[in-house]
Amino acid sequence: MINLTKLWTGTAQPADGLRYGQAGPGGHAHRSANARKPITVWNLTRTCNLRCVHCYSNSNAARYEGELTWDEMTSVVEDLASYEVPSLLFSGGEPMVHPQFFDLVELASGAGLKLTISTNGTLITEERAALLKAANVAYVGISLDGIGSIHDEFRRKEGAFDAAVRGFRNCHAVGQKTGLRLTLTKHNVENIERILDFIEAEGIQRVCFYHLVPAGRGSELQTLQPGEARRAIDTLIARVEAWHRAGIDRELLTVTQPADGAYLLLRMENEGHANLDEAKRLLSWNGGGANSSGRGIANIDTQGDVHPDQFWQGVTLGNVKTMPFSEIWEGANPESSAMLDSIRSIGKLSAGERQMRLHGPCADCRWFSVCGGGFRTRAAFANAGDLWGSDPGCYLSEEERRKGLSAA
Repeated sequence: MINLTKLWTGTAQPADGLRYGQAGPGGHAHRSANARKPITVWNLTRTCNLRCVHCYSNSNAARYEGELTWDEMTSVVEDLASYEVPSLLFSGGEPMVHPQFFDLVELASGAGLKLTISTNGTLITEERAALLKAANVAYVGISLDGIGSIHDEFRRKEGAFDAAVRGFRNCHAVGQKTGLRLTLTKHNVENIERILDFIEAEGIQRVCFYHLVPAGRGSELQTLQPGEARRAIDTLIARVEAWHRAGIDRELLTVTQPADGAYLLLRMENEGHANLDEAKRLLSWNGGGANSSGRGIANIDTQGDVHPDQFWQGVTLGNVKTMPFSEIWEGANPESSAMLDSIRSIGKLSAGERQMRLHGPCADCRWFSVCGGGFRTRAAFANAGDLWGSDPGCYLSEEERRKGLSAA
C-alpha cells in the first residue's frame, strides 16, 4: 500500500509502524520490512449475494463444498492469534453471508486480533453495524466502484449502490470506522472526481484505490493505460492536498502498484516538495513489491489453502486443515518450502542482487529499491508464472525509469 496522505502531507497515520517502520498513532515500529508478520486475508466463504465483474474469486449466490467447519475455523483463529499476525481481514465472496460470521467476529476479536471486514456493504443493517462496533472491529471496508448505476453495473445488481450507501451510513451512525475500497479500471477511472466528492459528502474516513489484478473474473477487464493511471494518481494527490489544507486528516491509499511510490517521488522532486527526502526514506524502507506477497501479506482461501496473497491462487503453500497457518508460513511444509523461499528471495536478496535476476523494464529501472519490481502477482500472471518478470501495470515512461532523484 502507498499511503498518499502520509507521504504527501507528512501526517502520521495508524499503520505507519507496519508500513514504514515508524510508530504511528496507536501503532508500533518494526525493525525491517521483511521481518514483518503478514496481514492475513481470510476468505470465509465463496458465496456472495452479488456477481461483480471484477471478482477475483469468481463468487456467485451458490453453495460451495469444502469450506472450513466451525472447529477448523476456531483452530485457525487460535493459531493466528498465537502467531501474532498484525491484522486479520475477513473477506469472501461476501463474508457476511456466512451463517457463523458474527460468531467468528466475536471469537477473533476476543482472541485479541485486529479485525478488518471487507464487504460489499449491502447486508450491513443498523443492527449488524451495532454488532460490528460492539465486537471492536477495527475497520469495515466497503467496496464501491462508481456512483449510482455505474456501481450497479459492476455489481450486476440494480440497487447495489443504494444498499452500500445505507451500509456506510449505518456504520457511521454507531461510530464504526469505515472506508471505501475501489478497483481502478477503464470503466470507472473517469468517475474518480465524483467518487471523491461522495467520500467528502459521506464523511468517509479512509479510501483505498486498488490497481486491477487480472484474477478471476477480473481477468476479463482491461487495466489502465499509462496516461489513465497517471491522471488517476494526479487526481488523488490533488484531493489529498486539498483535504490537508482544509485540516482534514483522511487516509487515501493506493494498493497493488508500488510504482505509485516512484511516480510520487518524481512529482515531489519536480515540484520541490518539502517532504521529498522523508518520503523517499519511508518508501525505501518499505521496499514495495519485494516485501509484499508471500511476506507482508498472506491469504487463506475458503477451502483452507494458503496463498502468497488473495489474488495469487495458482500458488498453494499448504492447507490449514492439515497444518497450522503459522507453520506453513514459516516454511514447515516440505511440498511448498522451495516455492516460498523463491518468492521471498525477492525480498531477502540485496536490491542489486534482486534486480540482476529480473528481466524486462524492471531490470534496469532506477526505482527498484523503492518499488521492488512492482506487484509480483501481476508480474507472474503476465510472465507465465515466472517470478522474475516485470510488472506490466507499471506506467512510468522509459525516461522516468532511467531518471533517479537528484539527491540519490
